[in-house]
Formats: sequence, C-alpha cells, structure tokens
Amino acid sequence: MRKASVRLSLFALAACLALPFTLRAQQAPEIKFIADTLVIQADGTYQTDPDLATVVFDISAQDKDLKQTCDQASISMQKIINLAEKNGLKKEDVSSGVLTVRPYYEGDRKKKAKSFYVHGEITLRVRDFAKLGPILEGSVEDGITDFRSLTYSLSDEEAAKQKAVRNGDRRDVSR
Repeated sequence: MRKASVRLSLFALAACLALPFTLRAQQAPEIKFIADTLVIQADGTYQTDPDLATVVFDISAQDKDLKQTCDQASISMQKIINLAEKNGLKKEDVSSGVLTVRPYYEGDRKKKAKSFYVHGEITLRVRDFAKLGPILEGSVEDGITDFRSLTYSLSDEEAAKQKAVRNGDRRDVSR
C-alpha cells in the first residue's frame, strides 16, 4: 500500500510541475519581427461573364415490368446524349451516371414487387450558350426526362484567380 501512495504522490508532483510550464507557454507567445520589412496587403478582383453552363437532367421511369422500366430510362438517357451530340457537345462534356432501380412492394417485402422505379442523372457542360435553348426544348419532349438545374460558371477558374492576383499586385505597386 505504501508503494502505491508513493507512486501517486510522485505522479501528482509531476503533474503539478508540468502545469506551470504549460500555462507560461500559453501566456507569453513568442513574437518574431523581421527587421527592415514592409508588409503591404491589397485586394484584387477580376470580373468576367461566365463561359460555361452546366445542365443537369433527371431520368426516371416507373412500370410493373423491370426490363421495360430500365429500357424506358435507357432510351431517355440515350435521347439526351444524342441531343447533346446533335448540338455539337463533345463527349467529355456529357456525363451520364448510373441508373438505380428501386422496387415497390405491396405489403410484405417477401412478396413480388408491385412496380419498379428507375432513376438516373445526366449532366451536360455547354460552352456555347446559343445551344441551351434547343437542348432544353429537345430534352423535355419525351416526358421521362426532367430538367433539374442550370448553373453558370467559368471553365477556367484558376486563370480568373490569377488575373485577380495580378490586379491586386498592380494596386500594391501603385501604393
């Protein structure tokens, strides 16, 4: 029992000695100054019109027969891909995801599925905004495809950031 109390006392003493060093280190942070140095900060901005439109479509079909449901969704997806090719989009600007299948049961899952729901997504990156109208009009004709979203952005955001930095640098020099 005596050895345990001696160990406990040594542990408590070590903990107490470590505590003040920790507090002192936190209370007095070391600040470094670099002699003969001038620090200038500036903001740089760069404004430009977007040059890339991203169009996302939802593909969905529901039917009692799984094969027929998958075929409907696949045909709809192929129609969007054909529409993109017809409007001059490159293959790398068309992204089609996977088709997911969700069975719907009547009552107990151990019984046969009542119907099947197939869902997918296809994304088009359009660089010529004049093609947006024909693509959107042609995409909703079959009724299986739903227009989901349209966003505008820059195809090369890094170049725009570099231009903003150069603009900020010019302001620095003029100061």
